[in-house]
Order: sequence, then C-alpha cells, then structure tokens
Amino acid sequence: MLAVAAIVSGMTASAQTSQNQKLEAFFKQYLDEHFHQRPLEATRLGDHRFDSRLDDISRPARASWLAHARKTLKELPAQVDYAQLSRDGQIDFEIFRHHLETTIWLTENTHPFEEDPRTYGGYINDGVYLLLTQSTQPKETNLANCISRMAEIPRIIAVAKATLTHPPKPVLETAIRQNRGSISFYEKEIFTLAGETPQLEKLKAAATSVVGELKEYQQFLEGELMLRADGDWRLGAKRFGRKLELELDAGMTAGQVYQDAQQEFARVQGELYVVSRQLWGKYFPRAALPPDDAAGRRTMITKVIGSVNREHGQAVELVRDARTAVEQARAFIARRDYLRLPEPDRCQVIEMPEFRRGNSAAYLESAPPLDPEAASYYAVSPPPSDWSAAQVESFLEEYNHHMLQILTIHEGYPGHYVQLEYAARCPSLIRRVFQSGPFVEGWAVYGEQTMLNEGYGDGDLRLRLMQLKFYLRAVANAMLDHQMHCTKMTDEEAMKFLVEDAFQSEGEARLKIIRAKQSSAQLSTYFVGRMALYRLRQQVERELGDRFDLGRFHEAMLAPGSVPVKYLPELVRARLPQPH
Repeated sequence: MLAVAAIVSGMTASAQTSQNQKLEAFFKQYLDEHFHQRPLEATRLGDHRFDSRLDDISRPARASWLAHARKTLKELPAQVDYAQLSRDGQIDFEIFRHHLETTIWLTENTHPFEEDPRTYGGYINDGVYLLLTQSTQPKETNLANCISRMAEIPRIIAVAKATLTHPPKPVLETAIRQNRGSISFYEKEIFTLAGETPQLEKLKAAATSVVGELKEYQQFLEGELMLRADGDWRLGAKRFGRKLELELDAGMTAGQVYQDAQQEFARVQGELYVVSRQLWGKYFPRAALPPDDAAGRRTMITKVIGSVNREHGQAVELVRDARTAVEQARAFIARRDYLRLPEPDRCQVIEMPEFRRGNSAAYLESAPPLDPEAASYYAVSPPPSDWSAAQVESFLEEYNHHMLQILTIHEGYPGHYVQLEYAARCPSLIRRVFQSGPFVEGWAVYGEQTMLNEGYGDGDLRLRLMQLKFYLRAVANAMLDHQMHCTKMTDEEAMKFLVEDAFQSEGEARLKIIRAKQSSAQLSTYFVGRMALYRLRQQVERELGDRFDLGRFHEAMLAPGSVPVKYLPELVRARLPQPH
C-alpha cells in the first residue's frame, strides 16, 4: 500500500509540475505580446527589449490591446488544466485570470485616453526618466534609447490633442502642473541625470525639440482643453462598487469596506484622544483640559496635533531628514529582529522630480521586478515651487519631524522598499508582474503601528500621535473614496470631514480631495490591506502562543510575493513550518 501511495503521489507531483510549466510558458507568451504592444509597460517592469520605442496609442492599437486580453482570457483554461495545478499554481492561475478580467472591465468602463490627460504624461515623462534612473543597461544604450523615445513624443502629443474630449477639471489642473514639471525636466534635470557623455549634443537637440512641443502642448491644455473641461469625475455607486471589488480582490463589497472603515474610524479617534490627553500637559502646562465631550475631545486633539506639527524642519532639509529617518529605522529593524533586511541595500533617498509633485509628499519607486539589479528610490517632495508661503508652512507642519519618521517607515523600512525587495525574489513570474495594491499598501500601514508597538521611538508619544493620525488618514481615505464617488459629497463637506474629524491640515486635505477625484478605488487599498494583515497577525499569534516569532512571521507574509490578501492565511500558515 505504501508503495502504491508513493507512486500515486509521484504521478500527482509530476502532473502538477507539467501543468505549472504550461502555465508559466503560456504567461510568458502573453507577456511577450503584451510588451510588444506596450513598450513602456515593459520598461516599468524591467524588460528592456523595447526601450527604444513608445507605445502605439492610436485608437486601433488600443483596440488590439483589448482584443489580446480577451483572447488570452478565453485561451487560459483551454491551455492550462486548473485542476492539475499545484495549489501555488492555482493561485497564480487565479491571479492571472483576475488581472485579465480587471483589464477588460477597466477598458470598457473607464476612458483614460479620452478623459485623463495625465495618461499622456506617463509616456512623455516616465518613458525617458525611468531609463535614466532605473535601467541597468549600459549608459550609452540608455541615452540612445532616450533620444529615440524623445523623437516619438510629438506623436504622443498629437494623439492627446486628437483624443482628449471633456476631462474633469481637477484632473486637467494636475496634468497642467505636471506638464510644467515636464518642461523643466527636459530643460534641466535630464542633463543632470545624463552626466558627461559623448551623446550630449544629440541629447540637447532632442530635448530642445521636446521642450518646444511641450510648451505648445501646455497652451493646448491651458486653453482649448480647459474650455471643455467639464467631465464628471464621479464614478457613481454601481461603477465604483465593481471597480473597488476588482481592484481589491479581497472578497469584500464596497458597502462592507465602508462599514468596516466607519467602525475603525471611531476606534482610532478614541486612541488619538487618549494619547493627546497624555501630551496636553507638555504643550499646555497651565491650561485646563477641555471638557470630555465630543467638541472638547476634538479641540484637545486638534490643539495637541497643532503643537506637534510645529516641530518641523525647513523645506530644503526634507530629503536630509528623510535619510536620517531611514538610518534610524534600519538600525531598529536589525536590532529587534523585526525581519531580515534585504542585502545589498539598493534604496536611494532622492528629491522628487518636479513633474511628479503635487499629490503626495513621498513615494517609493521600486526596482523593476524583472530587473532586480536596479535601484529603488524613496522620493521625497519639497513643496511645489509655485506654492505660497502659507501653503508651504501647512505642508511642513503636516510632515513634521515625527510624521516624517512614520512616512519613512511606510515608504521604506520595513514598508514598501523592504516588501517589494522580498517580492522580487518570489519564484512566480506571475506574482512578480501582478502585484496586489491592498497587500502592498496594507503592509506599509501595518508596519507603522507594529514598529512602534515593538519599541521604535522608545515610547515617544509624539510619534504615536503621528502614527495614529497617519493611520486615521488611511481609514478616512476609504470613507472619502466611497463618499466622493457614491454620493454627492461636496468639496466643502470633504474638507470639513478631513480637517475636523480626521485632523488633517488644510493643505493636505486639499491634496487628498484632488487625489480622490483622480484615483477612484486606490485610496481604499491602504485600509483594506492593513486590516487583513493585522487580523491575520492576531490569529496566528494566538494559534502559536509562545512559539510565535515576529520576525519569521513577517518573512512568511512577505515570501509569497505581493498576493491578494485573501490568499495570505493559507500561504502564511503553509510557510511558517518550513525551514527559514
């Protein structure tokens, strides 16, 4: 009997291996065609075979993208036997299928090429910028490819002018600001990135031509297109609900997310009050505590946050301060054995390019998953150059010394940089290419609280206050996301909610409202992902008791790649018993 069982087990394993290989081969075939159609996507993911070209974004070409997705979705179950796959293979199959279904739905139900001028900015900017900052190809090759792509920018602009119809005004305003940054990039920054090179004269000639095209494009954006910028940015409840379900892939409806967020919002507000009450005497030693009612609690939290906010640096010091925060976080992670940090460290802290500023104070530009030797960039944004003194002060208060440490935990260590470095090691090509937003963002938010819980900052209540404020922002994001797109919430109502209830500065709140109008469903990923990871941590810790090892648990969460959070419980529990 044992011999028969061994034979059956061997046959099953062999069949699974064969189907897993079929799935990988089918996916590679899909990816080759996809990259041929979408060279910029190939560059972003680290495949440099098509770096000399930009996408054909004409209407017929875009129709062929949709046809390719539909054809692949139809062929997938015919080419690969789902039942014969290993469990890991089945998860990869499901992730691939879900991506295709999402791509098709988004293409049929949203219209970025007609309604979102920022879409074209991606080709104009990233097509060149990424080659100069992240490609590991020889410098001469990258510069030659930049020059080649720059020659195609007039074609991109021509399609934009012919295709853009009635964009929402808030979206167009951001595109206008970013295009000014693009002009600056091609006038100045591109030469700093290129450095000394024999190709400098060709690069200058190409850049001069692009600058002329972009200045003319700026006139189009500010003039003709602005006159018809009357599109509605709201998705409506039905489209928002479907888009959210697809984007999250977490087995939750829009209504469930909103209800969950409302409950968590009230809980976090309560924690903010407790911490603020402990800090009150430090900042207001001679003042009586405000009354312990709703209005009094709001007053206390607002005043204490306002005092902590004033402990900030100067705009010119933000990047330097971020580098200091990185070193502090790295040292703590190693000392606490929070997890094993990636080696070598390939994360660089840089000043955010002007053309990418306007919606966030920082972001992590991760190394492309198909070019793992490339660097990652933690980009920190000084206030945009066209802001008033009052706007700048509000921005600096929002990202004070303490908040900057929380932001660094989120974007860098142990947040996005560390998580995505782990994801790049995942053997599954499908998981390296298709990354779950809720997992990626959820891990970063989870780390903010967990790092402090484990002792980062030595119990500094100002750090805890900023962490809770930052987390309340994540919860508020989900509520704002829902209300802005499913109800008729006005900007004034949104501002009141963010400033009075979520304790955000007016400058930060304005940016968040703009972002909510431009990135439906994405704002919910932070909250949904964090809740899934935190709940899993609680479950596993209770199951293991004294055998629970925080560092190994974190590594077990990261090892499967950036998977949809609904798969994490089974994947983590399967990983934990394995040798580390």
